[in-house]
Amino acid sequence: MARLLLRGFDIRKAWLDGPAQERLIDSLRPILKSAPLFRPVTPSGKEMSVRMTSAGSLGWVTDKTGYRYQAQHPKGAVWPAIPDQILGIWRDLASADRDPDCCLINYYGEGARMGLHQDKDEADFSWPVLSISLGDDALFRIGNQTRGGKTESIWLNSGDVVIMGGPARLTYHGVDRIRFGSSKLLPKGGRINLTLRVAG
Repeated sequence: MARLLLRGFDIRKAWLDGPAQERLIDSLRPILKSAPLFRPVTPSGKEMSVRMTSAGSLGWVTDKTGYRYQAQHPKGAVWPAIPDQILGIWRDLASADRDPDCCLINYYGEGARMGLHQDKDEADFSWPVLSISLGDDALFRIGNQTRGGKTESIWLNSGDVVIMGGPARLTYHGVDRIRFGSSKLLPKGGRINLTLRVAG
């Protein structure tokens, strides 16, 4: 287990061991059954390459009406609760004072990526965003607080946790690509990224 600081991003390498990762995947199965992954569309009408869903009192969605948090899955059901094991990671590394409202679950299949973006749909940026990587390796790119300029990249592996807080809270970041099949955690390959946010 190692800790790296890169442009203010607090990266905990191998924070979760193999059994802990497997328990996390098991805790996600009922969530994915009751709130199935869906393919989001940006306000410009572009379909994203990741599939997503959420757990918690709020879920993050995007469609032609904009980016936002809402209390229901696009199919109408309320989001499932965030599992205790995931909340425990937040309480250990982010805050014991307030739990997150949202656990956004992104699935990266072969060829999926995420362009540089800011997490800025939350009401209060004083709370960090905590990211958990499960499954295939991902090339994570970190930019600046404004678009453009030099960026840096690091490979995130299964079990890594990243805390984005303080000055880094509104830094642009994204995933250039994944090494599909690099992990055995998910039977069909791919990467699951969990991001925990205080939305309201």
